[in-house]
Amino acid sequence: MLLHLLRTSVLLAASLAPHFAALAAGPTALPAELEQALARAKIPRDAVALLVLDAEQNSTPARLAHRAQVPMNPASVMKLATTFAALDLLGPAYAWTTPVYVDGAVQNGTLQGNVYIKGNGDPKLVLERLWLLLRRLQGLGIRHIAGDIVLDRSAFEVPPADPASFDGEPLRPYNAAPDALLINYKAVVMTFSPERASATARVQFDPPLFGVQMQASVPLGADTAAECGDYRGALKADFSDASRIRFLGSYPANCGEKVWPVAYADPRSYSLRAVQGLWLDMGGKLDGSVRYGLLPTALATSKPAFESTSAPLAEIIRDINKYSNNVMAQQVFLTLGRVLPEAAPDAAQPVGAGSFAASRAVLQRWWQQRIGESDAPVLDNGSGLSRQERISAQGLARLLQVAWRSPVMPELMASLPITGVDGTLKRAKGAALGSAHLKTGTLSNVLARAGYVDGASGRRYVLVALINHANANTEGARAVMEALVDWTARDGDARP
Repeated sequence: MLLHLLRTSVLLAASLAPHFAALAAGPTALPAELEQALARAKIPRDAVALLVLDAEQNSTPARLAHRAQVPMNPASVMKLATTFAALDLLGPAYAWTTPVYVDGAVQNGTLQGNVYIKGNGDPKLVLERLWLLLRRLQGLGIRHIAGDIVLDRSAFEVPPADPASFDGEPLRPYNAAPDALLINYKAVVMTFSPERASATARVQFDPPLFGVQMQASVPLGADTAAECGDYRGALKADFSDASRIRFLGSYPANCGEKVWPVAYADPRSYSLRAVQGLWLDMGGKLDGSVRYGLLPTALATSKPAFESTSAPLAEIIRDINKYSNNVMAQQVFLTLGRVLPEAAPDAAQPVGAGSFAASRAVLQRWWQQRIGESDAPVLDNGSGLSRQERISAQGLARLLQVAWRSPVMPELMASLPITGVDGTLKRAKGAALGSAHLKTGTLSNVLARAGYVDGASGRRYVLVALINHANANTEGARAVMEALVDWTARDGDARP
């Protein structure tokens, strides 16, 4: 099926070539409101790439084309390539399995042996699903494990990464590294609940991490009339010691309940601590330890005791694109290289170990066969959290037009934030709120939008806007994006 799809898509891509070759014939002069917005933002025209054209595949000239063929850093807009390729190659119903193996006999609630949990790259093995997995283990009659719980992460070959290397923010959850057994995004979720009677705020930590001291409460601020303000700063959290989380400040009394997710200070030990902490919290006993290791060959060829199955890909990409989840995007990207190597059968699972190099090869091959020979992106990790990734506005437009005619168009479009409604565009401004489905991208010195806009005439347009400039992260730059969306929703003032 996959090979047939790729052969037929080559013909489709070839049929689009004349249309994209004619983009230069589209208007290059910017609308007056865009020129004014760029001037106010102090962003020069040569730091911007813009393209607006009909979503339908036809020979209509672009409504607007400005530096459309210049490769630029797209930030998280690169997730469009990863998620559309995954939908196209794997199918919207594709799901990840996490098999659990029991090695030994169970006697009176005690397993005389080890439990093996084999990660296969599930992008959303969050706390609730980990609890259900361990609950199913208890459902087998196992309350006491005389051996170890072994976590197998060999499905991905990912080099060690320093979470501070990208932008010096190691505690930001968006910097979490991918993992074949990614648990709860390697994050600790802290919930603060103020209690005026005791003048303290209770602190709940999820998941409970084994061996980590967690401060159960924090005093309320002395000024009970003060506004909430920067409650995180007021707490003066100390995450420097991986074996202890503490707060040196206070919690503002008027904040109400707040939830603060942070990346754990020692990401390598996170899964070990999370599994053991939750198992003990559920009343389980463990004589050995939770450790990393490989599933024995004898067990690998046998049927697991049970499997935890993820939500389908169509749901997974909603989290990726609506909220720009970097580590989930990288999990999907790595999955492409894992289940679709050069000689792999059609989307079989599992096939081998996933790597960034293998995934780049799969996506580049798919691009040539599905999108076309030109405008191929420069890929790194598939999430856009990169200084190396590049793509042109024309390349993104090619992808979006092919996606528009694809059977998986509804799934891709439903995953994109809606202006002024949800996701990363919930707080968007402008006159065209609710009229556009756009993926957003933001890095230091980078701002991007790409997706679909409904025009007042009933026509639908592809819109791509990329800004690479020192002022890209300002309110003025966002105003440029809003002006472009509004202009497009007015059908480009009925031109050309």
